[in-house]
Amino acid sequence: MLATTFAALGDGTRLAVVTRLSRGEATMGELAAPHQVSLPAMTKHVGVLVDAGLVSRRKVGRTVVCALRPEAFAEVQTWLGDLTAYWNTTIDRLEDLLRGSDDEH
Repeated sequence: MLATTFAALGDGTRLAVVTRLSRGEATMGELAAPHQVSLPAMTKHVGVLVDAGLVSRRKVGRTVVCALRPEAFAEVQTWLGDLTAYWNTTIDRLEDLLRGSDDEH
């Protein structure tokens, strides 16, 4: 799932869509407007995000409304937390090593 999420977010337009939806729901037209893409092109972009489980869409009359699925980002958040913990530990060990090296001189 993590690879699917990053693949979906690997496109600049789709990343911008997710960023926009983080501020609230939007119609397909509202999502397409800043990118100067056709509605069919935006539908394909949103479809990739829907298939990755990051976005939901629903019809309200003839309008398609899209929303972010924040729970879908839990795996990314966990992965980033683990990576951050790893790097913090690694940097702390390096600092300890460098401090020990200074003490010897």
